[in-house]
Amino acid sequence: MKPSESSLDLDAIRARLEQGKGPLYWRSLDQLAETPEFQAFMHKEFPQHVEEIKANPVSRRNFLKLMGASLALAGATACTRQPTEEVVPYVQPPEDIVPGKPLFFASAFTLGGVATGVLVESHMGRPTKLEGNPEHPASLGATDVFAQGSILTLYDPDRSQSIIRRGRIDTYDVFLAEIGQALTDQASKQGAGIRILTETVTSPTLAAQFKTILEKYPRAKWIQYDPITRDHARQGARLAFGQDVSIRYHVDRADIILSLDADFLATGPGALRYARDFSSRRDAVNGLDRMNRLYAAESMPTLTGSLADHRLGRKPGEIEGVARQIAAGLGISISAPAGDEKTRRWVSAVVADLRKHAGAGLVVSGDHQPPVVHALAHAINETLGNAGKTVSYSDSIETRPTHQFEELNGLVQDMNSGNVDMLVVLGGNPVFTAPADLGFFGAMNRVGLRIHLGLYHDETAEQCHWHIPQTHALEMWGDARAYDGTATIIQPLIAPLYAGKSEYDLLAVLSGASNKTTYDIVRAYWQTTGMALTGATQSFDVFWKTSVHDGFIANSALPAREVRVDMAALSSADTGSSDAGTEILFAPDPTIWDGRYANNGWLQELPKPLTKLTWDNAAVMGPSMAARLGVENTDLVQLSIDGRSVQAPVWILPGHPDDAVTVHTGYGRARAGQNGSGTGFNAYALRTSQHPWVSVGLQVRKVGDQYPIFSTQDHHDMDINGLGGLSRERHLVRT
Repeated sequence: MKPSESSLDLDAIRARLEQGKGPLYWRSLDQLAETPEFQAFMHKEFPQHVEEIKANPVSRRNFLKLMGASLALAGATACTRQPTEEVVPYVQPPEDIVPGKPLFFASAFTLGGVATGVLVESHMGRPTKLEGNPEHPASLGATDVFAQGSILTLYDPDRSQSIIRRGRIDTYDVFLAEIGQALTDQASKQGAGIRILTETVTSPTLAAQFKTILEKYPRAKWIQYDPITRDHARQGARLAFGQDVSIRYHVDRADIILSLDADFLATGPGALRYARDFSSRRDAVNGLDRMNRLYAAESMPTLTGSLADHRLGRKPGEIEGVARQIAAGLGISISAPAGDEKTRRWVSAVVADLRKHAGAGLVVSGDHQPPVVHALAHAINETLGNAGKTVSYSDSIETRPTHQFEELNGLVQDMNSGNVDMLVVLGGNPVFTAPADLGFFGAMNRVGLRIHLGLYHDETAEQCHWHIPQTHALEMWGDARAYDGTATIIQPLIAPLYAGKSEYDLLAVLSGASNKTTYDIVRAYWQTTGMALTGATQSFDVFWKTSVHDGFIANSALPAREVRVDMAALSSADTGSSDAGTEILFAPDPTIWDGRYANNGWLQELPKPLTKLTWDNAAVMGPSMAARLGVENTDLVQLSIDGRSVQAPVWILPGHPDDAVTVHTGYGRARAGQNGSGTGFNAYALRTSQHPWVSVGLQVRKVGDQYPIFSTQDHHDMDINGLGGLSRERHLVRT
């Protein structure tokens, strides 16, 4: 990998492209410009210059920093406390364990509360690899980078290893005594001072536990908050249908697909299944007559957009106008802007194609687009007869769908007002991820008893009276719903390395059932309630053993239901802001997400899609904006909006719209661990609860300094001529 050091003449690059005839392939702006720095880099590729790297070991960051988690997985786990074992030879070896032969167990990986079925490879009682569960409808054998990387988190030596009480190590018994007294004090108040903050919950068992707690303490409140929230998708469904629903796309049935700023093939619930279904319609050898066509109107270039047959790049705030034009062109009563000539031509082609393939088209909206864009997507699908064919609806997979930013704002107000006596944070890191305008940090410090359950002693744990180490998903029993509602069983592959507790354990404490194990809690739910919901007729023992073996509950996907769009409510929806100012888009980082994987060395080193950046985030912008600002790659700029500012390095990405900057969340951590602390800048410092995804009025100013960031874009280039040049002869193999 390398930092971009060249001085790019963007005008000269444009002139060269305009003069080109025929296809011209290039990997980066540096290669296209054929700068001396790029030429030198091509002759310094690995492994010829290993000695040079040895002489300058910091050129690829600190090796031990990079490999910390990887070394732990490879063998340094001896430094951690393993489950109790008797060091004696087998008298009678376990029947299933054969040295050198792996075993595989079905379990689940969750992100944003949504489950993906996985198969976990285990060697001698130690999980070593995750792959997709071929039988699970959400994965069909596939998996993503976060599931793959989670095995390193399990063995991360920086994971929280001790119960911390007010800065000192303590015991779980002392914790139970203190929280028991606090709950006794709350009994007379019906729990009026209790607040429980979780991430998004789809688990049927957790839902049953919360029901028990809120019946016991009816004035207590349960708040959900995920920084990568789907609030706009929920609000869009309510605007369109007047109720909460979950949307399920049947991509394999769609001939024409329109993506409205949605990276649905790479991120979000169901992405693995959608990618599999999409690729099934792209067989140019055996299925040429049934290939699909993808249109993408998007802001930040995405993997989905890179697969589009026709892509339209527009600022995030302009996507609504495109959606309105398409809806109006299809006869939906909605106000729409005129748009520029290029947009009108693109929209006209999309409208004609969607109309021609009515019933076999599909419109998908991105999570960061405003609710009206989601509602318009629903309206277009219904108008064209796609509903029930390429898209279907069901009850929400979430236990309690809610507007998460509003709930978090309400919690902050309660804490500031002195109405919260006890705050229990189950997972997440709200001190780091909460919107900058809420003042969560200061409000939380007004609470008399603060309890945090987490994998790391992070920014939130530091501000709590109690921190309880959390079990990893491979150390616990649990359940969660997949994108289609399929209830998925989470089973442990190893005993908790650090005597951690799960959210099920802490909710059992709050409900007065702390003597129950997590296994008993999950199994009891499915025995008393869950089994009946699936219509199963076999004995419970057979039902349970089959479900654990398969990794999911058979026939538990939520049934499709018919809903109708309220066109009157939609036609009166407000038009988005027409402000022509510079926009900032907040996007989840492709490798560390919201910051939870910041200490995962493998994910940090993994190049991000399209930018190929590693170990850092950047202010991503298009060439036109960079030329206007007079900045190049690695130049530092100050990003300012609503009185808040951060400094960030520039990264120029062709295809990014003008007058817009994309920043990725999760960096700028102070307490992530040896790999993640101090890398990148904190994009959350600019994010507000009113504009969590897109905000207008960004001011960008060149600072004058540089910050070296690293990209693998030009690594292992096909340098057939040995020059790194652009002569067409070297591209025969590509063509």
